[in-house]
Amino acid sequence: MPILTINAGSSSIRFAIYAAAAPPERLLAGKLDRLAGPQAVLTVSEGMKGSEERVELGRSEQRPPVDSLLDWLAAHPLFARVEAVGHRVVHGMQRTKPEQVTPELLRDLKRIVPYDPEHLPREIALIEALTRRFPALPQVACFDTAFHRTMPTVATLLPIPRRYAAKGVLRYGFHGLSYTFLVQELGRQGDAAAKRGRVILAHLGNGASLAAVRDGRSIDTTMGFTPAAGLPMSTRTGDLDPGVMSYLAQSESLDPAALQRMVNHESGLLGVSESSGDVRDLLASESADVRAAEALALFCYQAKQWIGAFAAALGGLDTLVFAGGIGENSAAIRARICAGLEFLGIELDAAPNAAGAPLISLDSSRVAVRVIRTDEESVIASLTFECLQQPKGTTS
Repeated sequence: MPILTINAGSSSIRFAIYAAAAPPERLLAGKLDRLAGPQAVLTVSEGMKGSEERVELGRSEQRPPVDSLLDWLAAHPLFARVEAVGHRVVHGMQRTKPEQVTPELLRDLKRIVPYDPEHLPREIALIEALTRRFPALPQVACFDTAFHRTMPTVATLLPIPRRYAAKGVLRYGFHGLSYTFLVQELGRQGDAAAKRGRVILAHLGNGASLAAVRDGRSIDTTMGFTPAAGLPMSTRTGDLDPGVMSYLAQSESLDPAALQRMVNHESGLLGVSESSGDVRDLLASESADVRAAEALALFCYQAKQWIGAFAAALGGLDTLVFAGGIGENSAAIRARICAGLEFLGIELDAAPNAAGAPLISLDSSRVAVRVIRTDEESVIASLTFECLQQPKGTTS
């Protein structure tokens, strides 16, 4: 059963076609980038390590890039064999499992758009576009929040009047598909902590979060009610004193839409540095630009704080995993985050860290520190296949 996976972001769409296997075998992968610009760019690679093909797609009001992507997919020989589509859906509220897309599910996702206006509208639009184009093709929604449904109540409550919790104003956590892959891959690598142990997973990319995992189950995470919480990110604030919001609303006459835009698109590393939200740019300029240096220092400082907090919540630490674009590729950021955490048993080995090796801790380190390249799309493929194998009427 070849499965098409769709992973829609704010400015790009990742997709892949997998053959059902354990783990799934990738046959095709691609990315539609620069969706907000004048010309979207499609990059595609065949197989697991195929060379990339770059195709520029024109943009017009009559022919948006998503439709051009669907045209390209429909014309590809592999697509004729695709039997289902799996979508990453960032917010699933209390859902614990993937669900096949139905009119009822779509209505419910539209109802909860106010909980995640940054992601759900694009995800819903893609599901509907595929339904119009390929109405006989089953689609499955795989929820980023599901991984964290094992968190204890104390980790989900927000310290506001209790009546709001009944309306769904709780801490949910995100990046769950990535964390699912990381726990599985940790087990495949033979790390016993994946099933019985204390693990901190650090998914550090444009969106960044950490999760505390005990015996393979999430007990806490840095993102909360929305993906804007926790660490400062590329353009998101991370945790913010709520008094700042009310102050800016009054002093700068910012309405809710302007505050939402500031929190999600104008803050984080970009806001502090006033130059870029990309860690690579900031590392290149930090020696000459104190604002870039301070943005990086803030990011690493808060990541270090969260590792300490989660080690306390877990009652110790056995394994620390770095993943995501920053976590996988920036030896400097990994080193800065781990510096000073020797008291927790974290000791990096400089040479393997510089090389981005799978294991970057010293042999004497009590905590294993690993670098794992995450793969959300393969998890979407697995979950989609499993969902469609379930007997009809099975609920989440």
